[in-house]
Amino acid sequence: MRHASKPLPEALGGRRPAKGARPRIGLALAGGGPLGAIWEIGALNALAEALPGVDFVALDGYVGVSAGGFLAAGLANGMTPRHLCSAFIEDDAPSGDRVHPAAFMRPAWTEFAHRAAALPGLAVQVAWQATLGGQSLLSAAERLGRALPTGLFSHAPIEAQLRHVLSQPGRTNDFRQLTRRLVLVATDIDSGTAAPFGMPGWDEVPISVAVAASAALPGLFPPVPVNGRWYADGALKKTLHASVLLDLGLDLIFCLNPLVPFDASHPAGHQVLGSAEPAIPRLVEGGLPVVLSQTFRSLIHSRLELGLKGYEHSHPGTDVVLFEPDHRDPTLFLANTFGYRQRRALAEHAYERMRADLRARRSAIGRQLARHGLALDDAVLDDPARRLLAARVRSTRGARALARLAGTLDELERRLPKTRAQAGRGAADSP
Repeated sequence: MRHASKPLPEALGGRRPAKGARPRIGLALAGGGPLGAIWEIGALNALAEALPGVDFVALDGYVGVSAGGFLAAGLANGMTPRHLCSAFIEDDAPSGDRVHPAAFMRPAWTEFAHRAAALPGLAVQVAWQATLGGQSLLSAAERLGRALPTGLFSHAPIEAQLRHVLSQPGRTNDFRQLTRRLVLVATDIDSGTAAPFGMPGWDEVPISVAVAASAALPGLFPPVPVNGRWYADGALKKTLHASVLLDLGLDLIFCLNPLVPFDASHPAGHQVLGSAEPAIPRLVEGGLPVVLSQTFRSLIHSRLELGLKGYEHSHPGTDVVLFEPDHRDPTLFLANTFGYRQRRALAEHAYERMRADLRARRSAIGRQLARHGLALDDAVLDDPARRLLAARVRSTRGARALARLAGTLDELERRLPKTRAQAGRGAADSP
């Protein structure tokens, strides 16, 4: 896992909170689909354990883009990183908090039907243009592109599940009722401008709808309608949108970006998690999906690097700490994220790699945190027995066994009086 940070010596405007004052801290979570959310959950749990002075459900601002919006909405509503792990990864949270991966794979039947209904009319227009309109058949046929769906999967099940999670006691689906600033960024398809849902003037939209809009990656999900406009993935404009938090004048911002280009030129010595096969030595051998993934990751990452350099000059008074996966680790690049076992293994992998990264860079990170009165917990970082899931699995199984035993004893206790009464009546009736 690679860590990039921007050191801010006092001469460059880096400021320290007044003695005894609490630093104002923000969190920016980038997108990356289900895989990105899994990595961010593992990484957040590692950070939360290693930073006892930071309460990740009581920060001064959250900004989420695409899949990062799911987690930002949960954190701003008081769901701790451990709770998010239970809901998204372990599937042992209360039923009202669970988010099932199947919700991301529901076909967009309404979109399909809408486009199919337009096909006959478009075919007539193409025939007319090609025969009487003076256009070539190829030019006229371009009009048929309007019949292609704008996305394969529906955002409705995702929005409904998140709405249900945020309707639980102590939470809200209304930006205006939150005690912390939450901003979920989407992109207006018709204008190409960013839509910062949650900011003043943009806060009447339900949080669940804003999350669905921010995560609507074109090609996978149709744009989401909001007040007569259509919105898609917020990463179309920027990778992190951390400037939203920088403009709040915060002291320290943690940024998590799950999508990085994979460096296959280094013999990293890693096997792909859960596979005996070696990593792809040349990405072109992986075919079109791998090449497209690398292209997309490279584009958004280069934009992120440019943005961070700009922040150094535009907001010199704020420390920005960026956490990312190791560019040489093939596990996250080649992962299948929809299997239950794979989700658990990937979250554990992210947790362990984040802990290793913090240990490797503890001096540099420690100096940066010290400017804000914070410190890493060395005892936690150096504890080799710590795991994200393993101990929790054992305790969960034990709890379930005890619950079954308790239920059996309760049922036995209910039946005993009835059995004794029947036995008593039988004895009275006997000669």
